[in-house]
Amino acid sequence: MEEELISKKDLLELTGISYGQLYRWKRKNLIPEEWFVRKSAFTGQETYFPKGKILARMDKILNMKDELSLDALADMFSPMSSQLMMSRTDLLKQNIVSMNVLDYASPCMGNPSVFSFDRVLYLYLFERCLRTGELSLDEGKGMLQLLEEHYSKFAGKNADVAFARKMGVPFFLLVPSGTELFMEQGAKLVFRMAIPSVVEELKSKLVLPG
Repeated sequence: MEEELISKKDLLELTGISYGQLYRWKRKNLIPEEWFVRKSAFTGQETYFPKGKILARMDKILNMKDELSLDALADMFSPMSSQLMMSRTDLLKQNIVSMNVLDYASPCMGNPSVFSFDRVLYLYLFERCLRTGELSLDEGKGMLQLLEEHYSKFAGKNADVAFARKMGVPFFLLVPSGTELFMEQGAKLVFRMAIPSVVEELKSKLVLPG
């Protein structure tokens, strides 16, 4: 199904921002270049945006620009990993993960006192899916192992993590975002999660705790 678009004119009227603000946020990488869609219209070339994505992003920018600099916002929206490192104590204190998940993840990750951002992301994904009931503790280990072994291969590229079961047997896939997913007959997709959106969610928790 084709994504619904909104024109630049309608976007500016709806959000109350100026043309200058829109393009300043673009220059600051708060709005991805690929969201600016040029299409032919009776007046010539016009700019459109994916409606759901741009309105959600505008809402976040407008609500957070007084608390964070544009550079900090750009880092938060970037799908790239942060340089941030976190201790076990900080992970627990900021409610990023539970002690249950940390203890259960130890066989996969060892027992480091400090975690890189990527490893915090893996734990956060595990915790998130556990809380929604989409996977069990034992199944979560499979996701951690997949991410530990292969997520680094997607450096600089967007990826999705997918979880499926066939006859009760769980399996995980790591695929480029936007690609079609084909599975063998009898397999049932439990979820497919866009990792960049989870990165953004995690970064927002870290820069705006509580």
